[in-house]
Amino acid sequence: MTHVLELNNVSVALERTVIVRNISLHLQEGMIGCLLGPSGCGKTTLLRAIAGFEPALEGEIRIAGNVVSNSQYSLPVEQRHVGMVFQDYALFPHLTVRDNISFGLKGMSAAARTARVQELASMLKIAEYLDAFPHRLSGGQQQRVAVARAMAPKPRILLLDEPFASLDVELREQIAREIRLVLKHDGITAILVSHNQYEAFAMADEIGVMRAGELLQWSTPFELYHQPVCAYVADFVGEGVFLDGTVLDEELVETALGILGGGELHGFPTGTALSVLIRPDDVIHDDDSPKTAKVLDKAFRGSQYLYTLEMPDGTHVLSLVPSHHRHAQGEKIGIHIEMDHLVAFRR
Repeated sequence: MTHVLELNNVSVALERTVIVRNISLHLQEGMIGCLLGPSGCGKTTLLRAIAGFEPALEGEIRIAGNVVSNSQYSLPVEQRHVGMVFQDYALFPHLTVRDNISFGLKGMSAAARTARVQELASMLKIAEYLDAFPHRLSGGQQQRVAVARAMAPKPRILLLDEPFASLDVELREQIAREIRLVLKHDGITAILVSHNQYEAFAMADEIGVMRAGELLQWSTPFELYHQPVCAYVADFVGEGVFLDGTVLDEELVETALGILGGGELHGFPTGTALSVLIRPDDVIHDDDSPKTAKVLDKAFRGSQYLYTLEMPDGTHVLSLVPSHHRHAQGEKIGIHIEMDHLVAFRR
């Protein structure tokens, strides 16, 4: 497949301060990527550099194989064929939804513009609001209009800067999944900026975790969760706790939860002190298990509870348990550990 977006050792500075450093990644045609990280890590600055709002200090940015930015050259924003969806929607308040969506459809016949607007409005479930003005719409509806407007000219890349940040938590993942389906249907390559891992998982095919201007890992959601390259990525993506462990042999590690191993070679010498990541889905509720833990706290997640458990030695772990298993704080429940593979880092 064609690489629609390529970043090769890109650095970007704002007011002589380097914000992002030596970032390389690529995104294939029709794929959705996400730059994920905490506030201030540089992800929005990198997105703005891709769009052309910020110049590259070093390295190069390619779109559809063409260099659009390097230390000597920057193709103007309007020539990059990039669509942008902003956090505050940036809709035109004096235009109807229909006119907002069709705003960028220059050079098309009236019939073609009407067809494209109707197609997007139908896919994004806003067809009944085409003659309304933006202030009449909910936040979620306005976001759909903003996405439709950016998608209308069929850009080479659609850039979304924290597009769901102002929406209710319950709505974010739902709209992220819906917009993913629309982008896939239209075959549009996109890259999302977010600080929310659940939005990222709901929408993206590939995710890059950033910290302090550096890209730590660019991988699929599965690889980020199950094969993080460092403790920061492991801790940032998903929930879990780190336990001290000691390597027994090429497969097994001894911890407070017992001897653990995922059936694969871990690559650490015998005797190495490790931090072992225990995810909530590694700790299985089992009424028949002789190993027990005390319920310290629980959070309702709909079909599941997330339990915080205390082992007899004081070790704390998390466990996802079907919500029809209701246990009170202070109650002891049986558990066993079930790990497909070991995620561990030197201590």
